[in-house]
Amino acid sequence: MFTNQRCPKGRLAALGLAGLGCLSLLFGLSGALAHEGHDHGDADQPAVVSSAYPRVAARSELYEIVGILKDGKLSVFIDDAITNEPVSNAALQVTIGDSAPIEAPSQQDGVYTAAIPNGTPPGSVEVIFSISAGKGNDLLVDSLAPTRAGDARAPEQKHEHGWFFPSRTAVAASALAALGLGLLFVYWRRRGRGTAVPISAAMAGAFVVLAAVLLGEGRTNATQPNPPDAPALSDAPRRLQDGTVFAAKPTQRLLDVRTAAAEPQTIRPAATLIGRVIADPNRSSIVQSVYGGRVVPGNGGIPRIGQTVRKGDLLIQIEPHLPVADRTTILEKVGEIEQLMAVTENKLRRLRPLAERGAVPQGQVNDLESELEGLRARRETVGNSRTGFEELRASTDGIITSAKVVPGQVIQPQDVLFQIADPRSLWVEALAYDDLGSKPSEAATAMAPDGQQIALSFVGTSRALRQHASVVQFAIPEPPAGLNIGQPLNVMVQSGAPVAGLIFPRNAVVRGGNGENIVWLHSGPERFEPKPVRVLPVDAARVMVAAGVNEGERVVVRGSDLVNQIR
Repeated sequence: MFTNQRCPKGRLAALGLAGLGCLSLLFGLSGALAHEGHDHGDADQPAVVSSAYPRVAARSELYEIVGILKDGKLSVFIDDAITNEPVSNAALQVTIGDSAPIEAPSQQDGVYTAAIPNGTPPGSVEVIFSISAGKGNDLLVDSLAPTRAGDARAPEQKHEHGWFFPSRTAVAASALAALGLGLLFVYWRRRGRGTAVPISAAMAGAFVVLAAVLLGEGRTNATQPNPPDAPALSDAPRRLQDGTVFAAKPTQRLLDVRTAAAEPQTIRPAATLIGRVIADPNRSSIVQSVYGGRVVPGNGGIPRIGQTVRKGDLLIQIEPHLPVADRTTILEKVGEIEQLMAVTENKLRRLRPLAERGAVPQGQVNDLESELEGLRARRETVGNSRTGFEELRASTDGIITSAKVVPGQVIQPQDVLFQIADPRSLWVEALAYDDLGSKPSEAATAMAPDGQQIALSFVGTSRALRQHASVVQFAIPEPPAGLNIGQPLNVMVQSGAPVAGLIFPRNAVVRGGNGENIVWLHSGPERFEPKPVRVLPVDAARVMVAAGVNEGERVVVRGSDLVNQIR
């Protein structure tokens, strides 16, 4: 039985060792829980964001001007305020701050250059542009500010987790704690067995906690990256976060961007018909053989496609093909005619001397001579029916659009051998699924392959349906070069009641990323904004914007597809 009175000094020693062990254990835990290498530095350092070169921009009712400061020079771009067309014949004076007016001469590419008198200004400075051009004189004022770095959040701290390797202090403290617990266990073991079990349990728990801290705690190192370097200034076109596009004036000149002000107009919308180019029936023809036979080329060979021919020109010859029975009949007929000719010639030889002496009338001699001439003509005709060639000639002027013959080819009667058409006289045949009336509007147009608008003249409408649609034919008064027969075309026929809307070229409307129709508004001198719109066709070259754009807004009418591709 253990009693505390037997060894009071031993109790004090045990308590001292226990306290020392607890302090060492706590010290080791504190050293282990401390994240070595975790440096909490200044997290509020600003990051420099990309930016364009310093610039000044101003706009009036006449002109739009942008000045870009680069390499100590101010490059000035002057454009028309409505059409965005460069103004290259202006007289420009630039006043920067308190300096005297500076003459800015025009370069070859229409860019005006002004040298900065005192170098790049350190802060914002007022710039005055005095413009004298053919459209009128104008004075524009704005401020030139240096490039500003955008505010950015500090980069987030990165944590790396792994095995913890304690420092020397933590190792020494842990060893001292283990030694104190060992001595305490030995002391209580010598005093009695009853208390050894709880002491052992306490020591085991302490070592479990210590091992978990030493081996399971992850080391966290907060790395503070170096501040990002300021990116180089650039005027490259780019898509901004709000969906708008930044395009500097040099880029607009390169893309040939043009704009127009939205003005309402009243016009009839157009119906779209699917058509194709056909030849004028009055100026085209086909070449066929009546009897058939073998193809015999002429002296110039077989005519080729694209060759120009005149009416009456010989194209090819056809050698007729006769069966054996027909040939036998012809030979028998020729022999019979030749026999009659021989009998007639004998009569003439007997009667001519008698007629000269007046023994017989001269009329009998004349009758025999006439009969002999007729027999000769019959023999030639019958003989030619066996050996004569059929000549095929051009029926109209034009070019050969189709040739389906080769030398020696045997053809059947009524085979189409050549097609001839006049490229200066073409029609368009379209299918109308809606009722256009017996005489639709004469304002019908089509689009050529090169984008040129083709004027059409109404010819007639068929009352017989083809593919559940009416056939409508239009004449092309002035066919453009390169238009081919059979080429598909979209025909725009204006019909219906007039409606009010904004008229723009068809190229001004492009497809957005989600497939909707959009136009690009010139919202700023170097900024473009996409606008979804609802359009109606007007003709082959124009559309009507029925909704989405307000009156007076500047819409990109040329180069919109290139602006739409900027990312």
